[in-house]
Amino acid sequence: MTRFGNGVHPPTVAAAVVVIVGLVLAGCTRGADETGTSGATPTPVPTTTATAPGVTPTPDPVATSEPTPTPTPTPTAPVFTSRIALIDDALAERMQPSWWPGCPVPLEDLRYVTVTYVDFDGVAQEGELVVHADVADGIVGAFARLYELGYPIRSMRLVDDFDADDDASMAADNTSAFNCRAITGGTGWSEHAYGRAIDVNPVENPYVRGSHVAPPAGAAFVDRTSAHGVILADDEVVRAFAAAGWLWGGDWERPIDYQHFSTTGR
Repeated sequence: MTRFGNGVHPPTVAAAVVVIVGLVLAGCTRGADETGTSGATPTPVPTTTATAPGVTPTPDPVATSEPTPTPTPTPTAPVFTSRIALIDDALAERMQPSWWPGCPVPLEDLRYVTVTYVDFDGVAQEGELVVHADVADGIVGAFARLYELGYPIRSMRLVDDFDADDDASMAADNTSAFNCRAITGGTGWSEHAYGRAIDVNPVENPYVRGSHVAPPAGAAFVDRTSAHGVILADDEVVRAFAAAGWLWGGDWERPIDYQHFSTTGR
């Protein structure tokens, strides 16, 4: 074994290992101090949000996976509409059953009126009437009110669709106005012949004279209990027509005409 000049042996292998390990550890410590990392990719740390006691946290809208539902629009009922027009040539030809020369009112004094009404199934329909020009605005106002109330009307067609046969129109429960005819049971002109009278739901609101009921199907409604389409004393239907200056035949003593409204009361 070789000796050095002072008689001390060279460093052992164990001492060398200690030195090397110390150097390595010292190098790692310096790297961490200088860069803040040991050189490896850092592992993400999950973050949490502190919430005050008793407060429900609001979810992050970005993290919400479910789409916001689109509100469904609410369906609306058709609005009331109306139209007042002169009697043109085409309509005059259609009205040949109900009007002819010699009638107490000329065609130029009549008006063709359309209004929206609610039928017995609750569906909005467009009805048609012919009335005197003087009362056209008032009749539109009355039917606008009936539409607002949801009062049902079975049918609203010109009496010409029934060949101007009043009995046939009533049997069909048809609401109609102008018809150049005599007063029921008399010889003088009816107010219908002037376009100043209207019959509403004739089956539910029959004409009653003693034991005679017109139309015959109206016998089921002579007792005047409340029912679909029935007009009763001082109800909203009577008031709607009264606001336009129309009187109700249900107030007559004899005959009683529950379907009838007119400007003169007859």
